[in-house]
Amino acid sequence: MSGPRPCLLLGLVHTGAALLVAVCLVDTFGSGLAERGTALAFGILVTLGELTRWTGAGGREAAPLGAAAALSYALLGENGGHPTQHGLAQVLSVVLAAALLGSVPHIARGRPVLDHLARRVLTVGFAAVCFQPLYNQGTFHGWGTAYALLLLAILTLTALCDALLAAALAHSRTRWPFGPLLRDELRATLGIGSAVCATGAVTALAVAVAGLWALPVFSLPLLLTQMSLRRYAAVRATYRQTIASLARATEIAGYTPAGHARRVAALSREVGRDLGLSEAELTVLEYAALMHDIGQLSLVDPVPAGATAVLPVAEQRRIALLGGAVVRQTGVNPQVAMVVERLADPCPEQPVAARIVRAVNAYEEKTRDAGPGGPLKALEELRLGTAGDYAPEVVRSLARVLSRDCLTPPVVG
Repeated sequence: MSGPRPCLLLGLVHTGAALLVAVCLVDTFGSGLAERGTALAFGILVTLGELTRWTGAGGREAAPLGAAAALSYALLGENGGHPTQHGLAQVLSVVLAAALLGSVPHIARGRPVLDHLARRVLTVGFAAVCFQPLYNQGTFHGWGTAYALLLLAILTLTALCDALLAAALAHSRTRWPFGPLLRDELRATLGIGSAVCATGAVTALAVAVAGLWALPVFSLPLLLTQMSLRRYAAVRATYRQTIASLARATEIAGYTPAGHARRVAALSREVGRDLGLSEAELTVLEYAALMHDIGQLSLVDPVPAGATAVLPVAEQRRIALLGGAVVRQTGVNPQVAMVVERLADPCPEQPVAARIVRAVNAYEEKTRDAGPGGPLKALEELRLGTAGDYAPEVVRSLARVLSRDCLTPPVVG
């Protein structure tokens, strides 16, 4: 997808979710709220899940408890052995109201919630459409064990649809390649997504037998898991900040200009994403880009402006090997050290991450003190060097990324 089509897709998703909600709200207000106690219990659980929502890897919004509660309500057929009276319209109305209430603190902090709410409405609507009409017609009566398998099958399809929708929304917002985005979403679904599906199915089955008392019992494990994941995400964020602070050592010592490592890391990550690297590969790439100049601390006299791209190959290799040795002492992923060590290797022998950092670093150095035509001139120099120094596919990707930013390297504050 290119040109105006991603924006069109974004508008269609939001419009579709809004129309679906409008129809459901009108129907619910017209017929009244059935089983208010059940609606209130599930609404509170969804609200709690949204209140504890956090931003995970790759900017993903994670609210597993809210998602599990919403899907469980969509697949609820009985409550304590008695058939339920709510339908598709009430499910979406309750879930939307609870999600909006739980999103108030996030809105107050200025965090975007529109995409998240649209995904929640459409995915829960998909599950409810697959289940509620057929259940109310008595289609699933007497299915026994197959009934539980049916719930899991519906939730699996719902999770796949949610991954597809999340990737499409991210592509529309960022113009990043759709394929790698979908792959990362599917990988995320195999993790916490499987726990959400299992909790949603088990909670719906438990409430059908034991009533609403089953809600806190079967939601507590997922809530504890969610808290653990949030702590893990906080540790990862702190770890990245530590790496970034260590990377500033060359700037503080006067070996490289201020902000150089952060600019190279930001642009390298964009190029890596354009080339289809996974989230794990992007993390390795980002860390290697942040620490690519750490070997310069071994030099007696700093390189003018930290421009290692103009040094003899032997000196570049010595700096790269020393940098890799320093990185290995930090306890960071060994792949990061390997990338740093191979920055001065012949281009055909380098891993993709090393090729990216090498080209982006050279681009940043060439454009640092250039005038208005500097970026275009730097790209042309890189293209002329693709025969041996820089990978052609990386230079082409760099040009695509820069074209989206008006040929100016992104600056990370």
